[in-house]
Amino acid sequence: MNIGQAARRSGLSAKMIRYYESIGLLKPARRSDSGYRLYQEDDLHRLAFIKRSRDLGFSLEEVARLLTLWQDRQRASADVKALAVQHIDELNRRIEELLSLRDTLSELIAHCQGDSRPDCPILKDLAKGSRSP
Repeated sequence: MNIGQAARRSGLSAKMIRYYESIGLLKPARRSDSGYRLYQEDDLHRLAFIKRSRDLGFSLEEVARLLTLWQDRQRASADVKALAVQHIDELNRRIEELLSLRDTLSELIAHCQGDSRPDCPILKDLAKGSRSP
């Protein structure tokens, strides 16, 4: 199948497929006589794996490690679990960071009158971060 067909079947854009190929997550596609990329079912399985991994928030580096583990039939499932646990730890850290950002912004919003006066605690707080020491 050509890249357009692979894109439709995988749910990825042709641009993403070419990108994954360029960074080595997907092996270089075979080419037709006219130079078009040609993909097989195995490529679609790999693209589905990559897409699902990315949907779960794994970084490209983590996806590469997961692909390596997926292809290694001698690997221990503990290795995969350790990577997933590490990813959850990172997700939890980011969640805490986002919650803190939300709370800070909520506090600023609560102190903003939101009326016709120019005084705005939100802008004052943002300006604090722009001052040089």
